[in-house]
Amino acid sequence: MINNITTMDLRPQMSVAKATPSLSSMSMPAILGFKTPQLKEKATIRVKKIKRGDNIVIPGEIDDDYVDIVEEEVEYRGKYSQYAQDSGGGGNFFAKTSGLVVPKTYKRQTKYLKNCYLIDYIQSPKPKNGLGTEAVKQLAEKAMFDSRAEGRIVTFSAPIMKESSPALFFYKLGFRFTDPKCNEVMEECLRNNMPDIPAQIGMMYLPKNRLNKLLHYGELF
Repeated sequence: MINNITTMDLRPQMSVAKATPSLSSMSMPAILGFKTPQLKEKATIRVKKIKRGDNIVIPGEIDDDYVDIVEEEVEYRGKYSQYAQDSGGGGNFFAKTSGLVVPKTYKRQTKYLKNCYLIDYIQSPKPKNGLGTEAVKQLAEKAMFDSRAEGRIVTFSAPIMKESSPALFFYKLGFRFTDPKCNEVMEECLRNNMPDIPAQIGMMYLPKNRLNKLLHYGELF
């Protein structure tokens, strides 16, 4: 028999390990209905801390809890003040001019704003999507647990554009103007479902009795 194999390798053969795909390298089937969650957008809000020592005077009507009422003696600077000083009044507290008694000083009650948070700016990336409301709610929760602010929040309603006004946004969240006439305008607009609110400019604050409603806004109301 003719054998074509002229040389036979009798050395023991070593088994060579072959690369096999690992579990991590194997392609996984796509999970149906799964989407990568997108980062939640947030409203831009700038807040300042107001201190009692800043001596910010509050005109208009505001809850007593927001202010320190200080009785001060103020120099009279009316029409007859200079004449009263030159009319022989001397060192008397009252000076008499033409039968009119004019005091040189008088006492005045001044309202100084207590420690609180001031919303200086707020802007939502999309209108009417709740992001602005959520930002104010988070600030209200922070203010509530602040032992100095004790839940006090103020802001200043000033339209950025002629057609826009943040007054309605803050009013629905429970903020009120220190000017009662502005509050009357807001109530009338809400009763009549007016789409465009007249631009209301002035200081607004969050009354303590409306704080809890703000924290649950959108859940119960």
